[in-house]
Amino acid sequence: MSKMTIIARRAKVVAGFVLTAAFVTIGAPAAIAQGQPHPAAPSGVAVPKILVIDRQGVMRGSKVGQDLNRQAQNAILGMNDQLKGEAQGLQKEKAALEQQIAILAPDVKAQKIKAFEAKAGAFQQKAIARRVQIQYGVILAHQQIDKALGPIIQGIMTERGANLLLDRAVIIYGTDGSLDITRTAIQRLDQKLPAVTLQQVTPPPQIAQQLMQQMQQGG
Repeated sequence: MSKMTIIARRAKVVAGFVLTAAFVTIGAPAAIAQGQPHPAAPSGVAVPKILVIDRQGVMRGSKVGQDLNRQAQNAILGMNDQLKGEAQGLQKEKAALEQQIAILAPDVKAQKIKAFEAKAGAFQQKAIARRVQIQYGVILAHQQIDKALGPIIQGIMTERGANLLLDRAVIIYGTDGSLDITRTAIQRLDQKLPAVTLQQVTPPPQIAQQLMQQMQQGG
């Protein structure tokens, strides 16, 4: 790879990205059979009483989930606006260096390329660090939502006499829509926690490193 190819890659303006953070799904078998008789349970063994929820659907449909998504997108746009001037300055510096490079002495050329790469690399790391703060803020917000949603789900299960909850994502086939508690969960979550505040927080070093690696691998 040529030096100027490296320069071009490192001077790339950091663009907006979509944050997605799905709830952790509840462990369950790959499928359930509905509408079929259950074999007799051995004495003392509880018969499964199943309910279903679309946990990602709760995030998409709830007020708090929609508000969190808006805050995250606005945070990304704000970050891009703040970094735009510096990114444009790097692009201009890159263009000027490309014009000069053919006439520079080899040692001077290598020195200027190295200096530019260091500056571009530092900018890239700063942009990634800002994205990590937003991403970690989303993770913390999801923890708040989960904390509020847990008792809601437990309450619904108690009301309906259920002892097993499956995420709809793991169900291959089902015919009884009355088992799905997603809408009820959304309604109760809207009342209990209509909004959370997205905080841009620097995560602990180990988590920060993991998030930065994910973003670098994602491009």
